[in-house]
Amino acid sequence: MRFATYEYRNQHHVAVVAEDGTLRSLPGVHSLTGLLTEGGGLPQLLDAGTEMVDAVAGPHVSDVRLLPPLQPPTVRDFVTFEEHVEGVRRSVDGAAGVPEQWYKAPTFYFTNPYAMYGPHDNIPVPMGSSVLDFELEVAAVIGKEGRDLTPEQARDHIVGYTVFNDWSARDLQSAEMKVGLGPCKGKDTATTLGPYLVTADELEKYRDTDGFLRLALTAEINGEVVGRDLLSNMGWTFEEMVAYASRGTVVRPGDVLGSGTCGNGGCLAELWGVRGRQDPTPLKPGDMVTLTVEGIGTVSNTVVTGADSVPVPSARRRTRERP
Repeated sequence: MRFATYEYRNQHHVAVVAEDGTLRSLPGVHSLTGLLTEGGGLPQLLDAGTEMVDAVAGPHVSDVRLLPPLQPPTVRDFVTFEEHVEGVRRSVDGAAGVPEQWYKAPTFYFTNPYAMYGPHDNIPVPMGSSVLDFELEVAAVIGKEGRDLTPEQARDHIVGYTVFNDWSARDLQSAEMKVGLGPCKGKDTATTLGPYLVTADELEKYRDTDGFLRLALTAEINGEVVGRDLLSNMGWTFEEMVAYASRGTVVRPGDVLGSGTCGNGGCLAELWGVRGRQDPTPLKPGDMVTLTVEGIGTVSNTVVTGADSVPVPSARRRTRERP
């Protein structure tokens, strides 16, 4: 089952998406995150959607503005593709190979939940950046609360999946990570989610014998394919990622966990690292980035000019006086 959040005639709706693309809105529901927080996980969501299968069809998806399927309370972005780590490390840090620590655990960072964009929204160039990049990912969405989960338990806590584009200002990222923290401003201005939340049961037919979802991934810029990969090339399953995220804390309904960027052209920085030059060139206003994930759908965003940079002073070198 597929769920969409959309704007139509200045109102927001949550709907089940029919096979023909028509939308059947859930009465009284204006937030998919809110629906998930009511509890019950996947069974409750499927029950809510099943009630609308025979409802009167609303507008077609082509006649509305699709919004991010949900507004997540938290967003964890992992880095689970070895090929991506190898290429981007060479591009951003100038280092070769993959850090040995990468193999020890599925590392993630928290990114900005207030910077969600819909599947066809324009994406402004981040303030102060001239090296914009996309990142092709898939995100799992949590459907019920859990703490200290095992991977086996975690499967029941994943309600569905969506396409995830982690827009990245590589020049800002490279500079700020020299401090030993981050990424921060290099990552927090835009994340695309969409086009729908596809419930977990819909993707079970793609699961391989090792527990990975074997979905084809494709990235295009202005209609030209620049990257192809398989989601099953992840180093960890989503269930293992959720289990790790829940250690000593909780995952809650609506939380989003990104797979990390796929390899073989899942972002420009990887290609820059492999080729030793910025080929293709960084994204610029007018460029359209289209990401497609088998079984989930396509998001397509156009880069536009962003706001003028607001200057921030350099740190003051203090005398280190003491009271």
